[in-house]
Amino acid sequence: MSRKLFCEISPLTYKISVKKETALRNLKDLLSSEKFAREHTEKELPNIVKSHSSVLVRKLNGVDIRLQENKVTNIELACKKVNGIIIHPGETFSYWKTVGKATEKEGYKEGLVISRGRLISGYGGGLCQMANMIHWLVLNSPLTVTELHHHSDALFPDERRTVPFGTGTSVYYNNVDYRFKNTTDCDVQILVWVDDGYLCGELRSEKAYPCRYRLVEENHHFAKEGDKYYRISKVYRIVTDRQTNEQVARELILDNHSEVMYDYSLIPEDQIR
Repeated sequence: MSRKLFCEISPLTYKISVKKETALRNLKDLLSSEKFAREHTEKELPNIVKSHSSVLVRKLNGVDIRLQENKVTNIELACKKVNGIIIHPGETFSYWKTVGKATEKEGYKEGLVISRGRLISGYGGGLCQMANMIHWLVLNSPLTVTELHHHSDALFPDERRTVPFGTGTSVYYNNVDYRFKNTTDCDVQILVWVDDGYLCGELRSEKAYPCRYRLVEENHHFAKEGDKYYRISKVYRIVTDRQTNEQVARELILDNHSEVMYDYSLIPEDQIR
């Protein structure tokens, strides 16, 4: 029998471990030379690099719809912290340094939270959708992701999904962060807002970049391995020269092999190989 980790002994030891990790992250940032983005402006930068929208309330099997509805409030609060932020050349965007801790005191409600591989409720639940939105915008740009934590499992079946599987990110205050660095030569800006049941977002820049970016998912299917099913695919980023329309790069950014954690009867039969 394997020995339990300190964080697994009890809810109290888990909280202690989380506080320790939070303190260590704060200390690491304090001692680093990283410059974090903090400036906000209502003036929009002129060039739209990428725009996207995602539905806020989805019907998820076995999940209380109230948690989904509360997520809308949580997302609206986070939008106020993120919208209009400017990331200057050389600066790093940190999701948690921008959004801050999501607490009941700040107006956040209980939403769906993924903790240690389990679905639970917690204040600020659903804020990963905001991180997913920002990551998708960044993937369609020359900006450099510096911290990313993938969901290792396929937690839900597709419900109005519009992006390739696996292109999201896990976030948990504050040691599980999402960060990217502006490695270009001009300012970039993130705009996010809620409109008619959708989370909307734009990545803007001072000038147009020389290349366009798009993501494609290939060989997507489900496969049974032993008694379990896995969701499998590869996601590539295609880079095209803006003037010549010639492809200049094709890079593999995701090699998905994720265990399906929901009811196997919900897997589309025509996608099983």
